[in-house]
Amino acid sequence: MSNPADGPPATGLPETGVPATSPAETGAADKDTVDEALNTVEHQISLFWRRARSVSHQLSRQVHPDMEPAAYGLLSVIRREGPIRLTDLALNIGVGKPSVSRQIAFLESIGLVFKEADPLDGRAQSIRLTEKGEEKMHQVQDARRQDFRERLAEWPVGELQTLAEYMAKLNSMFEIDGFAKDPSAGDTAK
Repeated sequence: MSNPADGPPATGLPETGVPATSPAETGAADKDTVDEALNTVEHQISLFWRRARSVSHQLSRQVHPDMEPAAYGLLSVIRREGPIRLTDLALNIGVGKPSVSRQIAFLESIGLVFKEADPLDGRAQSIRLTEKGEEKMHQVQDARRQDFRERLAEWPVGELQTLAEYMAKLNSMFEIDGFAKDPSAGDTAK
């Protein structure tokens, strides 16, 4: 027999033996916690997006004073992927072909990309960086990488890897909305 002076049994329940909150109350509390977390995630993504757009604007201007951030994004994809068809480029970034075509025409006019016959389909063309385009992107991306190094210098490598994993996981959630899978992840949309 247990002694009442020893207190309630070690069941995790109050002395009455009834949970302090009902499952419905726990579900409501969990929903509130999830909603709060989602609000924070939404706010942080919005903040990150605005800052990323500002950085893209600055980077694009480093490549060429008249370049729009969208064109810089295309150059980044072309540099990472190598020769790519316009259709695949549009799919890769989730933008319509007319918009991509307009940006590619601009990039061609300033000598950063050129089109060549696609070796797999003579009717199609692949877009690739010119030597000048490769040099400009190399300079700008090296500077950007150095900026990341400085900003994240105090982060342990494990945290950087975790951040990269979570960002990849988040990005993969948007693949269902018409964006191509990240080609650097191995499964390309080409």
